[in-house]
Amino acid sequence: MADVKRKKGRATIRLYLWLAGVNLFISAFTFGGGYVVVPMVRKYFVERKRAFTEEELMEMAAVAQSAPGAIAVNLSSLAGYRVAGFTGLVLSCVCSLLPSLLILSLVSVWYAAFISNTAVSAALKGMQAAAAAMIVDFIVDMTRMIGKEHSLTLCLLVAASFAVSFFSDINVIWVILGSCLVCVLRLRSKACRLKERQGE
Repeated sequence: MADVKRKKGRATIRLYLWLAGVNLFISAFTFGGGYVVVPMVRKYFVERKRAFTEEELMEMAAVAQSAPGAIAVNLSSLAGYRVAGFTGLVLSCVCSLLPSLLILSLVSVWYAAFISNTAVSAALKGMQAAAAAMIVDFIVDMTRMIGKEHSLTLCLLVAASFAVSFFSDINVIWVILGSCLVCVLRLRSKACRLKERQGE
């Protein structure tokens, strides 16, 4: 019994160390905004660890985007919670914040030197190009997953959300809330139709 408890304790510690290491790595070496974190989370949590499915990752990404705060921190926290409960959530949140905090502290101290350095400027432009490619990859994956639902409403919602965001100055929060409302109404409509069929 004691051996089983020790083994379980070691496995838990290994899991926490893995979770801390992965979140520190993702936060330290992922540039370009929250959406770039999604492919990294997919690589380590879905493909390597098999902690959850890609469908679950997309659901978590939607929640991370909709919730207040940085998408990267929200998604890391949700992934940590799925892997190791509340402790995993706290650990992932702290580890995803630390590298950014340290890097920004250093940059703020030597801001003038960083901003005028041509090598740093060129590196940042390269990071922007890579980040754009990763964001497009994420969008394609999410659109493909929505297409699997075979729902005309959801497909039209994707196009409408893009058009409103791209061609107007409407705040993105209204686009998100509007999309949520459409999906809730769609769900209620389905439930009503199902009740009618059962009543027949």
